Amino acid sequence: MLEIGTQAPEFNLPDQNGVMRSLSEFAGKKVVLYFYPRDNTAGCTKQACGFGELLPQFTEKGAVVVGVSKDSVASHKKFEEKYGLPFILLSDVDKTAIQEYDVWKEKKNYGKVTMGVVRTTYLIDENGVVIKAYGNVKAAENPAEMLAALES
Repeated sequence: MLEIGTQAPEFNLPDQNGVMRSLSEFAGKKVVLYFYPRDNTAGCTKQACGFGELLPQFTEKGAVVVGVSKDSVASHKKFEEKYGLPFILLSDVDKTAIQEYDVWKEKKNYGKVTMGVVRTTYLIDENGVVIKAYGNVKAAENPAEMLAALES
């Protein structure tokens, strides 16, 4: 996980509409950047819908919400449409940002060891500096937790 106080790595990734997005385009706003394993899985859907429901409160506080996974642009588009997600989903099929943000890790599931995205959320300030970092977050609780972090 990235250290608090470090400059968040720049990224240039396509969103669910195929538009290239970068961290620098959000300069002057706080960014809730969350990494999740896969579109349309139970936990990831709960987390995304939670962020969607709370988006007006994030916006009110001058923050944008950006989700990142290694799913394709097409997968993100279907996920967005199915659940009416009102925020940016970035496709990182090459795992560039996923690795730069140190969320590609060894995971154990029923004794089997695999590599995958560990659900992680960063709060990045208006100057691109990591001010909060949460690893192994609980999907359903993460959106409210991040809103509280913005308020503190």
